[in-house]
Amino acid sequence: MDSVDLPRLMISAPHKSAGKTTVSLGILSSLASRGVPIGSFKKGPDYIDPLWHRLASGSECYNLDPWLMGREACLASFQKNSGIENKNIALVEGNHGLHDGFSLDGSDSSAGLAELLDTPVLLVVDSRKTNRGIAALVMGMQAMPPNVKIKGVILNQVSSSRQGDKQKQAIEHYCKVPVLGEIPYDRALVIPERHLGLTTVAETADAVQFIQGAAERVAHYCDLDAIQSLFYQAPPMSMQRIESCGNITAVTARIGVFSDAAFCFYYPDNLSALRDNGAALVFINALEENSLPDVDALYLGGGFPESFFEALSANRGLLKEVQERAEAGMPIYAECGGLIYLCRNATYEGKTYSLAGILPFDIGFEHYPAGHGYLDLKSKKDSPWFRKGTRIRAHEFHYARPVMQSPGCSYQFDVIRGNGITGKSDGVLYRNLFASFAHLHVIGNPGWAETFVSLASEFNISGHGERA
Repeated sequence: MDSVDLPRLMISAPHKSAGKTTVSLGILSSLASRGVPIGSFKKGPDYIDPLWHRLASGSECYNLDPWLMGREACLASFQKNSGIENKNIALVEGNHGLHDGFSLDGSDSSAGLAELLDTPVLLVVDSRKTNRGIAALVMGMQAMPPNVKIKGVILNQVSSSRQGDKQKQAIEHYCKVPVLGEIPYDRALVIPERHLGLTTVAETADAVQFIQGAAERVAHYCDLDAIQSLFYQAPPMSMQRIESCGNITAVTARIGVFSDAAFCFYYPDNLSALRDNGAALVFINALEENSLPDVDALYLGGGFPESFFEALSANRGLLKEVQERAEAGMPIYAECGGLIYLCRNATYEGKTYSLAGILPFDIGFEHYPAGHGYLDLKSKKDSPWFRKGTRIRAHEFHYARPVMQSPGCSYQFDVIRGNGITGKSDGVLYRNLFASFAHLHVIGNPGWAETFVSLASEFNISGHGERA
């Protein structure tokens, strides 16, 4: 084990929607524009914020989730993706509130992750509706276990300089940490939210301008030099150095990946793992391309197909080809939005849309989440994708629910925790197709990528694929 200097900082907040994503984007963009090599991570099973991070920094953003990945694997992922060789500094954005989590001891909270990574924390607090009393909030964050090292505070959505002065004096006096910024309220610097969180980069026409605005506000109202210095207050991290083996994995299969504004939820680690196991990834725009390219399997990720049902349903050529490939036994792995795409019909906001017609049910949408949170699944049978008895930790967040379901569906998993497809089962199986509401992360399920590529390779070798 080596001791490695890895400058790092977590951006967190006492509660969600306090502005930590906007501040994180401003810091990432500002430091990147200074020529500082900076990478980022997002705590939790989040797809949307990492897309914003990547646009702000120019570098990939990776997820860290102790519950999904396990603590040791989470730490190893941070090491692997932190860019030590390039002398990067690492920004970690927390999720929800600093101490919010599934476990009573907070080990899976943002504070638990900060403790695991031994990283200092910059706390973003919402200044509205309080003055000196905000110090009590910060003191509570300091005292609540897991205990973390709050090294600075940014006041966000400050109503007036008088309010900001009162809060700054109280925090610095009682909490003994510096206030490094006072950002006034600005409606233009609030990323619009939707039913599944923030809007995606692809759906936000002025995303680049928004990030530029965030960077300008951070540079103007915050002490960026002091914030940058916080990264270097992280102690050396004891970890195993990663040695590059230099081996290039031969390509054994081509996997088509739906990638567009409707289907954009993919963990970078999942895509990397497919490549590492011999897959060449071919990205497909399901909104514009009316036929499938030369591929041996399909990966249909999550996203917001309901926002694009008109275009997806009108693209009958692609829907027909996906159906034909499924019937021919092509391996297809679909998550959430991908599952919706494969069903017969979907009804959204009073309109019904015809879709791929592979799965024997229709989809409706609830006003409240049909499934929201972590999933604990146990495989009830052997299939090409999972062995009987396998336990899977995943995440779900969907308003969609099957309706008009035909009898005879074959399901992979019993649901131990969560909702899945029926409340009791998840992972519908058909030929070599697997479709689920579960979002799976490869680090917590390391055999997933090898299985996927193996199935794709077998389909090609068997002569069913176009490139036998």
